[in-house]
Amino acid sequence: MNIPFRQHKGYDPLGDCGKGRCPICARNNAIFKVKEAIQKEEFTSDGVAPFVGRYGYPYVNVGILAPPEQREDAWLFDAPKYWSAENYGIPRIVDFRSSLLNSRYNINIKKRIKLLELSQDIAMSSKPVDVEIQLHEKPRFRLNLDSYMAPTGPNARLKKASITENPKIHTKVYKVFEDADLKANEAVNYLYQNKFDENFLSKLLSVGTLGLKKDRKLVPTRWSITATDDIIGKNLIKEIKDFNEINSYYSFFGSYLGNYYLILMFPEIWSYELFETYVPQNWNFAKPLRYGTDFERYDGRRYYAHNTAGGYYTVRLAILEKLEEMKRQASVLALRFITDEYTMPLGVWCTREAARKAVFNKPIEFSSKELLINYAKALVKKKFGYNIGYILRNSILLRSIKQQKKLMQFT
Repeated sequence: MNIPFRQHKGYDPLGDCGKGRCPICARNNAIFKVKEAIQKEEFTSDGVAPFVGRYGYPYVNVGILAPPEQREDAWLFDAPKYWSAENYGIPRIVDFRSSLLNSRYNINIKKRIKLLELSQDIAMSSKPVDVEIQLHEKPRFRLNLDSYMAPTGPNARLKKASITENPKIHTKVYKVFEDADLKANEAVNYLYQNKFDENFLSKLLSVGTLGLKKDRKLVPTRWSITATDDIIGKNLIKEIKDFNEINSYYSFFGSYLGNYYLILMFPEIWSYELFETYVPQNWNFAKPLRYGTDFERYDGRRYYAHNTAGGYYTVRLAILEKLEEMKRQASVLALRFITDEYTMPLGVWCTREAARKAVFNKPIEFSSKELLINYAKALVKKKFGYNIGYILRNSILLRSIKQQKKLMQFT
């Protein structure tokens, strides 16, 4: 959903700026460092990740994301799962991403050229690849923000690029790249089951390294992220449908970067609903907040979740990973509360990681639906000063549970 991010009012030595917590100042500092490092159109760096734009589709910009100079820790510039595990704050993440130069070229999604092969090698490599880059002009310095993707920094048109070392490509990755008869969804699930994370997999999908040979094409990064979460999620749904329902009512709560998740599990067959709402400070408790919501029944969705967009699929993935670990299925109501701590859009990776932090916290168990709902209301009132009764009354999932007849009623 759209969040009214606060405008930056200039350096404040007594506020977050002076405490090193201001993302705008982190961005400005990172861009200054990039300007200092890149004084000419040719440089050597580490190819961290490819980037595929969506504007002008089917002719798209394909970029090589790289810091302005070679670094031992270049992998940290594109490591969402590690950022979350280490609880990196927004300014530090913005510092990484603002420092990434996007050296881009334009190409049709079906075309194959040498530069694309280089982008594919960077995507498939298990670590950043040494690359020599030659630009048409000096970069334009700005931070590109997006609610789907991690931010990217300055950009420039790429004239020429070459890899100066052999990429470190895992044998399993090379296997799916070489298999021209393996469908993209099968390749994604195979690699996910072999412990490759979704950030890595979305890069493979975006640069056309997966799928049937005749179907391979470039996929905008924004789309490949959601496609990867959806592909993995659908496969996990198939698995959990073979499990018994949970035997109690559970509440999970956790957060990351100002994104709080309250996740309620009910002992029913699989269904899932997500509500997203922004909770400003000093809100009138009795006044309902705007929210976005999407829902799926046991038989799944037919259409894209337009109201909650990519976050719908990231949160569903986190929940399904937990259910798969529990060897159970459930009906799950997820409530996202976005606070002013979330000072800048960073992409849907942070909703995935925030939801993971929530479901992997120790749950609170209840003996009845009523006790679970009462607890949820009390928790949200105490934490955010917000009455969630309005949301709960509009929940399709809760209404379905209330109306659902149990098998024992017919015996």
